[in-house]
Amino acid sequence: MTLHSIVIQKLLSTNAHLGRRVAAHHFKQFTYGTRNGMAIIDSDRTLICLRTAAEFIAALAQQKARFMFVNTNSLWDEIIEQMTKKIGCYSPSMNLLWRTGGFLTNSHSPKKFRSRRKKICFGPTQPPDCLVVFDTDRKSSVILEADRLQIPIVSLVDSAMPLEYYKKITYPIPANDSVQFVYLVCNLITKTFLLHQKSSASSVAQLEDTREQVERIEEGKSVNKDELLVLPYSLLPISPGVDRTEELLDKLVVLKFNGALGTNMGFHGPKSTIQICDGLTSLDLIVNQIEALHSKYRCSVPLLLMNTTTTHEDTVKVLEKYTKSNVDIHSLKQPQHKSSGGQSGEDELYPGHGAVFLSIMKSGTLDVLLSQGKEYILVVDSDNVAATIDPKILDHLIENKIEYCIEVVPTAYDADFSNIGSRLQKFELAEIAQSSVKHSMENFKLVDTGSLWVNLRAIKRLLDTDTLKIEDISVSKETAAGSAIRFFDRAIGVNVPHSRSLSLNKTSDILLLKSDLYTCDEGVLVRNIARTNPENPVIELGPEFEKVSDLLSRFKSMPDIIGLDSLKVTGDVWFGAGITLKGRVTIAAKPGMKLEIPDGVVMENKDINGPSDI
Repeated sequence: MTLHSIVIQKLLSTNAHLGRRVAAHHFKQFTYGTRNGMAIIDSDRTLICLRTAAEFIAALAQQKARFMFVNTNSLWDEIIEQMTKKIGCYSPSMNLLWRTGGFLTNSHSPKKFRSRRKKICFGPTQPPDCLVVFDTDRKSSVILEADRLQIPIVSLVDSAMPLEYYKKITYPIPANDSVQFVYLVCNLITKTFLLHQKSSASSVAQLEDTREQVERIEEGKSVNKDELLVLPYSLLPISPGVDRTEELLDKLVVLKFNGALGTNMGFHGPKSTIQICDGLTSLDLIVNQIEALHSKYRCSVPLLLMNTTTTHEDTVKVLEKYTKSNVDIHSLKQPQHKSSGGQSGEDELYPGHGAVFLSIMKSGTLDVLLSQGKEYILVVDSDNVAATIDPKILDHLIENKIEYCIEVVPTAYDADFSNIGSRLQKFELAEIAQSSVKHSMENFKLVDTGSLWVNLRAIKRLLDTDTLKIEDISVSKETAAGSAIRFFDRAIGVNVPHSRSLSLNKTSDILLLKSDLYTCDEGVLVRNIARTNPENPVIELGPEFEKVSDLLSRFKSMPDIIGLDSLKVTGDVWFGAGITLKGRVTIAAKPGMKLEIPDGVVMENKDINGPSDI
């Protein structure tokens, strides 16, 4: 029995799937339907929402955030009281505090309020960072107050909850609020708190050991230019609030490299215009991300596209589809120089990120951006389709006056991953590989994802003083040492999740992205939570699949690869619709044979050389 099925059985045993007889229209996304007039809640959706809420609580717990737990049912008093004692949000020296209207908005006044019904287990003199509501009262003023103060709310919600209150819940958990389910939720919160409080204590000790290194960077003192201090993403401060996020995003501009062609995959045009997920291209993804940010926050984030001579015209045509978009998009042509031999007369691109700095300087774009109040530029590599605009990173850079930041990931999911990904440490630049390296990663500990954050005023200072000269930048085809990182006074790396590094170099990458393993949510690629293996499947396709058109014609529909570990296909192979691949699958058609995989076939841990093996 799988872990997933065990957890689902646990949810069913708590009657979490039993809704009320009246199901609101907005709640139907969480239900299977009705039975005997009663709404049946989808336990899978409950599990997904419960996991999401737990991850959010874990992130706050690690940052020692303030929590407020609201209980409106006397049957649960003992359960919640025991939980709050264990996680340290309750002090036996004071009685349970009682809440009246205006508790949050008047929380600067340290008073004890009394009321008949509502009990809480938190009495701060400051507003909490998170509100957790167990028995949602549809007329509860605490939800209105938390929404007014933009405090995120985690809450159990039932099928009859009105839309006006449901919309104010940041992390809803759809379920029947039985005593057993409340106990399950409290147990989960307790374990989450204890686990991350322990890891937080460990992180604090690690930060103490590297405090001198951090202070040297923040104070701008000289550091070894061949080393990079790498900060785990988990140690960044909690996500900024709405007002702070709007302020941060107004200081940002995004630039996407758009010089790569898809000719190696038989595609005539910029690689950024190849459809990869839900019918969207990588260019669509970055535009959709910015559009979503504009809709959610009152901000303006312009998008710059760094084209080459070969991609510029095609890109200009593609941009016509965005004429009605609220994103301000500008195309730049990357500068070129004559080849060093001087005989061929062919133009070559300037190496590395230096080309970006030179382009925005010569075009006058840099001065325009600075006059608009922009402070940082996020440079996104053309091959990384999973790049994310993250206000959390931007907040850290601005607060600590960091001039240069690269996003990196460990080279593999191995025994060293937790060690590398959980503590602050330094790495030699030679230990950080560029994302374009195709051979063995044995000599590298980290990989540059191709997402780079740079302070615009630092760029201008270096260019104005001729400190940053393109011809002086040493170029390495393998390591991050070929970048302009040495020229900046304050530079760090951030160890981000592997989900933010997905390349688009081969048709096997397209198969991966177009499969059921990924979906797109507001321009961000989201991995299917049904896959428990942290690594993506290893897919090797023969020369018959090397062109995009060949891939699309040989697959009637993309297979289900949630349970796939590896796939190797060689020869004249054609795939039907609705195929499921699990474990390790090898398909090798004999020379001169056309091998057709029928519709709906499930192949698990198989070696297939002919129709009889299917």
